[in-house]
Amino acid sequence: MMTKNADKKREQMMMFSMDDMVPQNHMLRLIDKAINWNFIYELVEEKYCPDNGRPSMDPVMLIKIPFIQYLYGIKSMRQTIKEIEVNVAYRWFLGLDMLDPVPHFSTFGKNYTRRFKDTDLFEQIFSKILEDCMKYKLVNTEQIFVDATHVKACANSKKMRRRVAHEQALWYEEELNKEIEKDRLAHGKKPLKKKDDNQPPASGGTGNDKDSISEELPEGVKTQKCSTSDPESGWFRKGEHKHVFAYAVETACDKHGWILGYTVHPGNEHDSRTFHALYDKIYKLNPRMVVADAGYKTPAIAHQLLEDGIAPLFPYTCPKTKDGFFRKHEFVYDEYYDCYVCPGSHVLTYSTTNRDGYKEYKSCGEHCAECQYLSKCTESKNHVKLITRHVWEGYMEMSEDIRHTIGNRQIYQLRKETIERIFGTAKEQHGFRYTQYVGKARMEMKAGLTFACMNLKKLAAYSQTALAKSEELAKQAKFVELATSRQFQETYLKRLNF
Repeated sequence: MMTKNADKKREQMMMFSMDDMVPQNHMLRLIDKAINWNFIYELVEEKYCPDNGRPSMDPVMLIKIPFIQYLYGIKSMRQTIKEIEVNVAYRWFLGLDMLDPVPHFSTFGKNYTRRFKDTDLFEQIFSKILEDCMKYKLVNTEQIFVDATHVKACANSKKMRRRVAHEQALWYEEELNKEIEKDRLAHGKKPLKKKDDNQPPASGGTGNDKDSISEELPEGVKTQKCSTSDPESGWFRKGEHKHVFAYAVETACDKHGWILGYTVHPGNEHDSRTFHALYDKIYKLNPRMVVADAGYKTPAIAHQLLEDGIAPLFPYTCPKTKDGFFRKHEFVYDEYYDCYVCPGSHVLTYSTTNRDGYKEYKSCGEHCAECQYLSKCTESKNHVKLITRHVWEGYMEMSEDIRHTIGNRQIYQLRKETIERIFGTAKEQHGFRYTQYVGKARMEMKAGLTFACMNLKKLAAYSQTALAKSEELAKQAKFVELATSRQFQETYLKRLNF
């Protein structure tokens, strides 16, 4: 039946409560129940003056606004404010009624650039939410899964310039140099000369160093691409044909999908070089095992984890030898004599230890020239076979033994259900494919709030499940109490005509 009452319903006046307008199972209502937001007042207390200036906006509401943006994957703060104006649930979550004005979209940006600049406020918020999750014993830190994903930066891939690519300092360089010097002295070799310390800062820094960027680059110097709009981002090759400026977000989680920590780096830095920054955070959680992909399978990481009593679990990596040639594992290493034995029973003796920490073992060219396996062994003109072995190769062999341990294969398969699922959810539902912010600091803010939202969603879902279970248990207990009462038994017997 056709009606024309739409205009009447639009114009009618009603008495209502904001709390009644929001469903009981709404996500924002569950999140508000799961956490006490008063801890934000303690974090920002020093940033506010109690007796001077105009009345400030409630800091809890100021933080809740970007939470709404990242929780629902809204593209921009401007669009978030538009959604808050018409969405009753958003207003309820912020503590606004239907007539309260919504803050201007630039409010959060101004507070970020002025009040919260050069602070770790958002990392503290993430840590506080994680502590609440650990308080309920929901987090299991025995096995921690580590991986990195790339987020497209707010930078035009066509607007760039060249700058000198300086060698990036290694987090294990000092310890490696000591090990190299010790190994060379044990073999009767002289210590290597120290590198020139008067080097400019490593690439992928702040991008504000004018000395590192020059329009007139000298010949023969290695260069790299630098964005003119966001110099702190890094040039990242996404597939074969797509190259963009991006940030690498390195993340750790447990087997239940709780996010335990994160770090942000330029997109052109390798995972193995940035691992130590994330490791400093997850080490405090006392993990028993760290599960990572092939990008982290390096002697330095294996050495660090095993020395700290943590078992590294890496995947199998295919040998990089040419087809038709002997693999490295076919050359037997003799630990007692410190040499290699080839399939033709020839000995490869120690030659030197290079600056990268690899011990070089070489064969005798005269013997190899007459060997029947020469065509499968080397293509060297002087018929000399070279095999390298890292000074921490023993730790890599121990990690291989861990990989072959019963049950660890199933643990590694959990990566696609944990850390990979987190990245997929963040990109599909929370707008984590790209960022509209410029600079590493703002990217860290975006990552911290996004991962805090994801932990909050899990915590809210758990709280709802726990509440439902407690209500069900209460009903069962009440029924048992009623069934065991004498009055109930007498009433039941009367109905049966006893």
